Amino acid sequence: MISTKVIAIDDNREILLSLRIILGKHYNEVICFQKPCIEAEQALAGGDVGFVLLDMNFSPGVTSGKEGLIFLERIKAIDPAVSVVLMTAYGDIDLAVNAMKLGATDFVVKPWENKKLLATVSAAHRLTISNREINTLRDTQKVISDVANTPFSHIVGQSEVMNSVFNTIKKVAKTDANVLVLGENGTGKELVARAIHKESTRADKVFMTVDMGSIAGSLFESELFGHAKGAFTDAKEERAGRFEAANNGTLFLDEIANIPQTLQAKLLSVLQSREVTRLGASVSKKIDIRLVSATNANIHQLVDNGMFRQDLYYRINTVEIHLPPLRERDDDIFLLANHFLSIYGSKYGKSNITLSKAAQRLIKSYSWPGNVRELRHALERAVIMCEGRVIEPDSLFLNQNKPNSRTHSDEAKSLNIEDVEKQAIIQALKVNKGNVSLAAKELGLGRTTLYRKMAKYGL
Repeated sequence: MISTKVIAIDDNREILLSLRIILGKHYNEVICFQKPCIEAEQALAGGDVGFVLLDMNFSPGVTSGKEGLIFLERIKAIDPAVSVVLMTAYGDIDLAVNAMKLGATDFVVKPWENKKLLATVSAAHRLTISNREINTLRDTQKVISDVANTPFSHIVGQSEVMNSVFNTIKKVAKTDANVLVLGENGTGKELVARAIHKESTRADKVFMTVDMGSIAGSLFESELFGHAKGAFTDAKEERAGRFEAANNGTLFLDEIANIPQTLQAKLLSVLQSREVTRLGASVSKKIDIRLVSATNANIHQLVDNGMFRQDLYYRINTVEIHLPPLRERDDDIFLLANHFLSIYGSKYGKSNITLSKAAQRLIKSYSWPGNVRELRHALERAVIMCEGRVIEPDSLFLNQNKPNSRTHSDEAKSLNIEDVEKQAIIQALKVNKGNVSLAAKELGLGRTTLYRKMAKYGL
């Protein structure tokens, strides 16, 4: 029994009774009307009708179908997503064409075969569900677009180095050039990718993010390019990969330097041919994507060392954007701080919260190894922990985290296991220039574990 509301409209009581019996075995609510009416419109207004079965004629002797077509238009005006199956005793091709133009899904000719009727309405119901899902996604996209209605609305900055980034985004966004965004962990590389998408001609299409470092080698092809049913043991149904899902939109490949060398050639092949072949399939599909990639690794050194294919590097970086670390954005630190205070002050019911002079000095002198992400986390925590409306240094918890605020002898005096672990993470990140994957490997930790510990220590 399918839980949905079904509406049937026909002037013949016997037909309505038959529909109630047939459909009632499969759908939990069947509502019948003998003619188009206000009550039928009210039933449609809730937006929860699975499909409508609509007769074409309601007046004695009328066979033109105009009455049905008129109410069809009314139905689609009330609920554009609902599928409408028209019923007629006359298989008129011209009438069918006109009905399809007005939004009808299908026809059934009276008298019908029950199996054919059920197959027709089942397909109509599935189409209604799909229409509603598409409308929901479209509405969500519009809300997101309306909220972010100013250029680079989520990237806060007015320093000279950030203005240079903004100018590059403006120049490259309207093109389809591949962009490589470089920068330390926490500098906002995904925000730049989203800004490029928002300012592009593909802004109303999908923005698909893929963390290349998190995809296991055995699942690489399946995740990115999709697979056919039976391609491997657990492939119980066909599945589109990320490239297909991003078709006509923007594909953001984050942590691209983490792709194993054995898989780089496969990625290069797809980017060159602009075609994907699902794993286990024999037919390729054309794709049209805007590619934006990002990494916090020194990709130039990886290319020089033969760890990253040079031809793939040239393919992904028609234009390169370098995001500066927060320590090189002195003019932006308090702008960002006030931005986050406004957000979290509102979120936690502490409006007009400010930083004391001492807290400002601490924020200014701190080196921010975790960059903007660390600043955001520190200020959210400070807003939560602050007793009044003024944040003092002790609410920021930065003295103990600050790499350059303690001497080596000070560090050596602390035997607290968390202090030792935190300093080891800070040092590993510093040595590896913010590359989380390399730092995790050096520390003997998993990448996910390291991210969790960085969040714990505000790094």
